[in-house]
Amino acid sequence: MENVVLTIHLILALLLIGVVLLQRSEGGGLGMGGGGGAISARGAATALGKITWALAAAFICTSLTLTILAAGEGKTGSVADQIGIEAPKAAEPELPAASDLLPPTPADAPATPQKAED
Repeated sequence: MENVVLTIHLILALLLIGVVLLQRSEGGGLGMGGGGGAISARGAATALGKITWALAAAFICTSLTLTILAAGEGKTGSVADQIGIEAPKAAEPELPAASDLLPPTPADAPATPQKAED
């Protein structure tokens, strides 16, 4: 199903490019060129303009369909999992012995400093 929609999507993209390139250039930016039709409230709708809008709408629909189909698969994991490469495992750090974490016993305790004489 996804391959069929993708094929239609690619054909629509090529057709849309072709139809846009066939249209006459108005010249100038913001609709300033091309005569009085561009300045009026509504320009003339040509056949190529209507085809462009139809192809653009179909292109957007196939884009949304492909997005929904891709999200529906819900693959988890990484690309490395898909091709079968195992990630290297990190070595576990050595934990200190429990006796190293205990406070020192009175025999091991440091001597207290002498009081300063005034």
